[in-house]
Amino acid sequence: MKTKFKNLTIWITGASSGLGTALSIAFAKKGATIILSGRDRQKLENVKDKCKRSHKHIVIPFDIVDSEQAKQAYQLVKMQAGKVDWLINNAGISQRSLIMDTDEEVERQIMEIDYFAQTRLTRLVLADMIDQGGGKVVMISSVAGLIGTQYRGAYGAAKAALHMWANSLRAELYDQGIDVATIFPGFIKTNVSINALTGDGSAQGTMDEATNAGLSATEFAKQVTKALGNGKEYITVAGSKEKMAMRVNRISPPKLYKLIRKSQVK
Repeated sequence: MKTKFKNLTIWITGASSGLGTALSIAFAKKGATIILSGRDRQKLENVKDKCKRSHKHIVIPFDIVDSEQAKQAYQLVKMQAGKVDWLINNAGISQRSLIMDTDEEVERQIMEIDYFAQTRLTRLVLADMIDQGGGKVVMISSVAGLIGTQYRGAYGAAKAALHMWANSLRAELYDQGIDVATIFPGFIKTNVSINALTGDGSAQGTMDEATNAGLSATEFAKQVTKALGNGKEYITVAGSKEKMAMRVNRISPPKLYKLIRKSQVK
């Protein structure tokens, strides 16, 4: 049974750019009410203006890493929207540094943003979702959370942790009306590599060749909205190379990692 988006209120984090912007516009086009969150209010307002029926969407900026700000943001969500039907945990940061060149504090920062902040916000929302009879939690993991490569050690670990946490959530709350979906993007053409953290915590500042050649954010959002609307729980949106790597990994992980060692994945 296809989803009736016009009846849904969808909270999207990391909505001010990249995948979050594309998802916000795509779900708004389908009739959903969108709650747009990120750190920059003006950028969020700009995205809201691009959404169909922009007057009905809500902008609530906050820093997702700050637990108190997250609590306050959710209180505002409830006051202004009344409820959250779907939570899409899209906020995050990537990495471009070798393990031996990465400070422990940077690894902790990546885990805080890409794992703890996501699970914390989800727990805030879940109790009310259960009380209202159900809802959907969507985690944006990554192909890097399924296949480890160079320059993404902590990032891949955080995205893998998010994937496993979502699996446990799905098992625990399946009978309380909570649906859980996990999305595994491959290379998508956004600013993710420009903003990615290097070993000392500074931003890389440049676009990766593979990211630049990736799928568009609009195509990503098109595939995701369709899959989620059809009730899919595990959704991979990636190019042919990433999908081939995933197939090889299922058949022979040692063979895949021989190929990865020879490849230029940065």
